[in-house]
Amino acid sequence: MLTLVFLAVMTLAAVPAYSQADLTGVWGARYQEDQPERIPGPPLVDYLGLPMNDAARQWALSWDPLRLEAPEHQCQVHTAAYIYRGPMQLRIWEQRDPESQELVAIKQYINTYEQERTIWMDGRPHPSPNAPHTWMGFSTGEWNGSMLTVTTTHIKQGWTRRNGFPSRDRITLREHFIRHGDQLVHIDIVQDPDFLSEPLIKTQNFVLTTNGTGNWLWPCEYVVESADRKPGDVPSYMPGENPFKDEFAKRHGLPLDAALGGAKTMYPEYQKELSDWYKNGGK
Repeated sequence: MLTLVFLAVMTLAAVPAYSQADLTGVWGARYQEDQPERIPGPPLVDYLGLPMNDAARQWALSWDPLRLEAPEHQCQVHTAAYIYRGPMQLRIWEQRDPESQELVAIKQYINTYEQERTIWMDGRPHPSPNAPHTWMGFSTGEWNGSMLTVTTTHIKQGWTRRNGFPSRDRITLREHFIRHGDQLVHIDIVQDPDFLSEPLIKTQNFVLTTNGTGNWLWPCEYVVESADRKPGDVPSYMPGENPFKDEFAKRHGLPLDAALGGAKTMYPEYQKELSDWYKNGGK
């Protein structure tokens, strides 16, 4: 009996570990999930289902969309924590040591704003918190079976949603890339100690393309959009002066409390609060 058990264990030990997936290729994004947010863009003051805290809400309500006309914002890059949400093509390839052929890094090129991203796979540590921050941040990866898990720090300040919901430069981005045949699922989990009360989880889908064609450049040139704007003028709203504060909520028959988001609006239990609001005639 012991001999049979020993042979069974040795047989299992001889089976190779579950292989790492090959993510290389050109991937095109699909937008069936959250399409209104990702393509035309979200409505103003629509933060429903997002775990924003009071600091993020105050920032968001002071945000004027005319700020995007300012020269320093016209070509501002989406950060790694957001860039996969918008229109994009994604090219992935491997960087290997020429002598040992060990995997050093997985490289990505994102045509939106022509961003090249490096995911280090050689076990190097993340740099000091005082190291420079970039749009794509500093990324390290590891394989969990066929799933690539990536941890990214040192990301510049950006946005969580393109309607004023900010993200801080202290965020940590955790990602999972999972391939199913010609499908690639991207899961990102953002932790922001300054603007999120809970982690924010989103998913995106990509499809492998065979022709590799498409526009891989992102020409962006600053122009003067408002000739009467004074140098240094930054469009914004003072507290209580945002004219769009109630627009989304009234359009969809929602309480303003729902439109202003918060972790509670993420969970099914919030339906009870909405139901009570409707029963009370919207009060």
